[in-house]
Amino acid sequence: MKRSRGRFGGGGPGGGIGFGGKPNGSVLFWAGVAIVLVWLLFTTMHRIAPGERGVVTRFGRYSHTLSSGIGLTLPAPIDRVQKVNVGETRRIDLGSASEETLMLTGDQNIIDIAYQVRWLIRDPEQFLYELAEPEDTIKQVAESSMRQVIAQVTLQEAMGVKRGFIEARVQEEMQQALDAYQSGVVVQGVAIRQADPPAAVNDAFKEVNAAQQKAQSYINQANAYALQLRQKAQGDATSFDKVYAQYKLAPGVTKRRMYYETMERVLQNVDKTIVETPGVTPYLPLGEVKRTTPRGGGQ
Repeated sequence: MKRSRGRFGGGGPGGGIGFGGKPNGSVLFWAGVAIVLVWLLFTTMHRIAPGERGVVTRFGRYSHTLSSGIGLTLPAPIDRVQKVNVGETRRIDLGSASEETLMLTGDQNIIDIAYQVRWLIRDPEQFLYELAEPEDTIKQVAESSMRQVIAQVTLQEAMGVKRGFIEARVQEEMQQALDAYQSGVVVQGVAIRQADPPAAVNDAFKEVNAAQQKAQSYINQANAYALQLRQKAQGDATSFDKVYAQYKLAPGVTKRRMYYETMERVLQNVDKTIVETPGVTPYLPLGEVKRTTPRGGGQ
């Protein structure tokens, strides 16, 4: 540095410019040092946000993964860091209202289905380096799994009662396939947004479905009436068994009680006419006697 200053006439204490107005060697040196320090600072210290992972490659080969916080690596281009968000739930929509996604059901019917797949990254190194096109692979696996499960159920089940079963089975099939691919992906859930017959036969299918529901309603009413009659018959049989048990103990008393109860039940709501026969004492009309008896007493 001294020789360079003397050579270019920059020996003064405040000299920063050499011969011909060019920077002297000391300025270039410290500028180079500053550039190296900045380069080391920005390529060796890495801030990894919460929910992220830093995948480190050394000379292009996977080395290790940095967790959230401040991570240190060798300077570039020796080490390179790629940040991957592992806390974000990603969504893929398959099928839409404008585009039919037709699948064959187990009873040889066709269904137009639209669904959504929710997933997140579990192993960032596998996600980056095991699959060439991760999202396209997930779409293909989702469609394949959905077709496989839909082929095992009927059209009515796919449209209604087995939607939850289908979603769970598709999630399970997808996870098994993606684990076999070492994709580093976790399938969080599958949600069916639409499950209808094709548009060309949708109106006719709705009419058939309405007729089936009406028929089922009649069947339910008939079953309810049959159950009501069955319960009434069982109650009558139980009551008869109790009466028969009492009858065996005292036949005469039971017959008389049954006769009285029957007559009371029959005559309680009808007008009564009493016919006098020879040898029968007429009843005493107490009501008329009360009306004709003087206030002062008497018989």
